[in-house]
Amino acid sequence: MDLGIAGRKAIVCASSRGLGRACAQRLAEAGCEVVVNGRDKAKVEATTAEIAKATGAKVTPVVADVSTPAGQAALFAAMPEPDILVNNNAGPPFRDFKDLDRAKILDGVTANMVVAIELIQKVVGPMSSKKFGRIVNITSG
Repeated sequence: MDLGIAGRKAIVCASSRGLGRACAQRLAEAGCEVVVNGRDKAKVEATTAEIAKATGAKVTPVVADVSTPAGQAALFAAMPEPDILVNNNAGPPFRDFKDLDRAKILDGVTANMVVAIELIQKVVGPMSSKKFGRIVNITSG
């Protein structure tokens, strides 16, 4: 299926495994240049190589924690103006709802909402200027 996105550039957060990896794979299959991201260097590099080999797409590894300013800077150093941003982050560790304290609640909100908003703020201007952009927000655990 032609998604009409061949030649576009995509950042896929937390894409060395799971749903993020599946998104990166499909975007590369659709003809996008893709940034694969994760915190485990060996896993990020292996995933990058596997997707590039399977699709022939340009795939760039970025080993970084996107919840930090340094991690976000690394993403945008690798791909300054993506056309597609897939925000993805694992949810907080499973625990009984009654065990959540304020700090744990705020950690979850930061990881799954604040970080996504920060990344969207960085791409929305260039996307608007180009009159093209796609932002997808997912989370999983």
